[in-house]
Amino acid sequence: MKIEIFSDILCPWCYIGKRRIHDALERFGHRDGVEVVWRSYELGPEAEREPGPTAAKVMEQWMDPAAVPARVALIKGHGRREGLEINMHLSTPVNSFDAHRLTHLAAARGVTGELMERLFRAYHTEALNIADHDVLVRLAEEAGLDAAEAREVLAGDAYAAPVRADEQRARDLGVTGVPSVVVDGLPPVSGVMDPAALVDHLERASSRAAARAATSAG
Repeated sequence: MKIEIFSDILCPWCYIGKRRIHDALERFGHRDGVEVVWRSYELGPEAEREPGPTAAKVMEQWMDPAAVPARVALIKGHGRREGLEINMHLSTPVNSFDAHRLTHLAAARGVTGELMERLFRAYHTEALNIADHDVLVRLAEEAGLDAAEAREVLAGDAYAAPVRADEQRARDLGVTGVPSVVVDGLPPVSGVMDPAALVDHLERASSRAAARAATSAG
């Protein structure tokens, strides 16, 4: 069974969803047969590399400013329940394309989960600039990547095509927001759903796959 997780480092719900998806997979009875693939999805492809307004201030541009404090508190509360510190009053949205390129390097080196975790914490908790190459190299090294290789990737256009391919796959699958989870090519579901609900979804997908296999064998 393949589980594709579409996410962006800038999205606090993706950080929360990472915890809930991990919890669901720990409960899933067929975990050993699951392949987890992280897919790139840019929320702000036109964003600059230099930090500007905070995430909380940016939120005021697309929703009623009076409702922003409650929304920020809601997200922070959900994060706290997952053991996460989310500081939207400190983090500043920037272009995440280079960070996504590094996640593909991490996939090639077998440390995707480690790098995703480090990037999420760097942005949402520590309010670091995840578009800055020096910052990215340090985070990559802390996640287990070779610093020189990470810097070489960032200096060129390596892994740009896989990022674009992920974004095209998102369009093909009907993914319109993140975090989204796609199980064996089925329609996307929310990655922040309750872990028990996600386990139910995985169980149903597993049963369908087993039925298809039995039909083919017959």
